[in-house]
Amino acid sequence: MAMLESRIVGRSWRAVLTILGSVLALACGAAATESPGGLTSPVLVRQQLDVVYAALDPAQKLDLYLPSTGAGPFPLVIWIHGGGWFQGDKVLDTLSVQLLTTRGFALASLNYRLSGVARYPAAVQDVKAAIRHLRANAARYALLPDRVALWGSSAGAHLAALVGVTGDIAMFDDPALGNSAQSARVQAVVSWFAPTEILTMDTDNAAQGCPLFGGTGHDSPTSPEGLFLGARPSSVPIVARDASPVTWLTVDDPPFLLQHGGRDCMVPTRQSVRLRDGLRALTSDTTRSSWTLFPQDGHGGPSFTTPANVELVIAFLARYLR
Repeated sequence: MAMLESRIVGRSWRAVLTILGSVLALACGAAATESPGGLTSPVLVRQQLDVVYAALDPAQKLDLYLPSTGAGPFPLVIWIHGGGWFQGDKVLDTLSVQLLTTRGFALASLNYRLSGVARYPAAVQDVKAAIRHLRANAARYALLPDRVALWGSSAGAHLAALVGVTGDIAMFDDPALGNSAQSARVQAVVSWFAPTEILTMDTDNAAQGCPLFGGTGHDSPTSPEGLFLGARPSSVPIVARDASPVTWLTVDDPPFLLQHGGRDCMVPTRQSVRLRDGLRALTSDTTRSSWTLFPQDGHGGPSFTTPANVELVIAFLARYLR
């Protein structure tokens, strides 16, 4: 079953990248456009690959892409790959990179320690370490240190959401990763089909009419969640709650754009609804918890990467990073 899970998760992740690239020409066009900072956005990019953001593990590297012209500094979007916390990679195709750099955003795509190497909270600590490294070196990289957003899918969206709502909470920090004087707070989060409450994954799947995930459910020591936490989630309920974004919601959380497929039986739709409802219970400003349901899509799907939805995501990022 682990082999099947690996194939499903990997296929979903690769499909997101492929479709993102295929819609770029329609969404962005080949001509220059106006950037969030008022600069003309070029088509090509400048890149720095395998930038070391911490020195504890070889996985702690990121790729950084800047618009090919303009001195900056540029607002920054950090992409966090999915893959069930146990697989995936930071490598992006050129067109997916240009999706953001053509609009005047810098883009960082990072690797983090996977669950086969280090269990929770290592991946969370790595995302925060990457943010802090980029902030500490913002002048060198031509970045705006106070205009940072996270964007992830599936397990990557879970990490984006958890980092987004925990900000500078010390229990998720590892001073050994460096730059501890820098903030890890971000200004916006885009979450595509994220697990947000680990202990309710199976009940949410059942309520949605989905079969038991992988035959044994999410509450299994061999499920992606079990491998991530290092145990059956229900056997470590405090750890599972701490690893769930819905646990940490406060009124000063950054704005979220939440999107989910209505037929997702890998991460049930209710997971994003839980995060949306929790955010909206804290403020009447629903623009800070924007929500899109794609009724016919599963775990990812074509609706996420249509030109119209790409424009919606870009507009959300521009609103909070310009």
